[in-house]
Amino acid sequence: VVVASGKSHVQGAGRPPQAHAMAQRQESGCLPCTNCFVTVPQDKYYAVENFGKYSHMLKPGLSFAGFDCCGCCIQYRSITSRVDQLMVEVHTKTKDNVFVTAKVAVQQSVMPENTVDAIYKLSDVHAQIDSYVSDVVRSAVPHMSLDETFEKKDDISIQVQQKLTVEMSNYGFQIHKALVTEMVPNHEVVASMNEINKQKRLRDAAIMAAEADKIRTVKAAEAMADAAQLQGEGIARQRRAIIDGLRDSITHGTQEVLSSDKISELLLITQYFETLRDIAANSKASTVFLPHSAGAVSDVASQIRNGIMQAGAPGQQRM
Repeated sequence: VVVASGKSHVQGAGRPPQAHAMAQRQESGCLPCTNCFVTVPQDKYYAVENFGKYSHMLKPGLSFAGFDCCGCCIQYRSITSRVDQLMVEVHTKTKDNVFVTAKVAVQQSVMPENTVDAIYKLSDVHAQIDSYVSDVVRSAVPHMSLDETFEKKDDISIQVQQKLTVEMSNYGFQIHKALVTEMVPNHEVVASMNEINKQKRLRDAAIMAAEADKIRTVKAAEAMADAAQLQGEGIARQRRAIIDGLRDSITHGTQEVLSSDKISELLLITQYFETLRDIAANSKASTVFLPHSAGAVSDVASQIRNGIMQAGAPGQQRM
């Protein structure tokens, strides 16, 4: 069934068992050439007409409706008592100008006490329901954004069900449920939304990777700083032990006290010979020319001592 607006349609219109499940039908009796007797199925309501005028309803089973000649006096109309589901698709636009297709499933049945209205009042039940559903959906969705249409599907379902329950009860139909089963945006919108989510996740991944690199760099720098600190403390303890050992070895058994200048000269001599040893032990070392004599060592100590004294002078400190 296609509505005149062309924007919504009823699915399943081409399937014979469900195309007009709620439509009334002409029936015939169970005997040839007469409608005196009729067999009423359990899942249908039968109305008896005498010369085209409604007379009464029949119960399920074999019934005698009256005398008839070749179907001229008595006719039958039937409608199903089963719950029928109708799928309605409504094309509309959201508040943020995105076109979506709302799929609504409506479950309805004939009210047993109003079967006469259900048979004789409406010619096309599905088209009527489709019109009401389209009216409610097109009134509610344009006031919502695309995200809100997904979040508030239950609110739309309640509005549709309330509208149908009130309106369709006037025609003898009961609405059991009206469910918004799906909101389908335009395929281009879906592709763009997926691309936005993809780029967002890629950005988050890049941020996390950069944070990880930052943490690794900071931790490596902290480790190098701790290692340098520990190395400096080790060298300081090593030199302190060397100085203490030299002082004890020289002044052992005597009352002489070594001055700091003498101890510095001894430490420089020790480091001088250690440097020569390291140069000789390195297979890749280049040739190094150093003044190698006791006087040279004394000159080195004097130069270092003079440099320290000049650095501590008042004029140098002001600069």
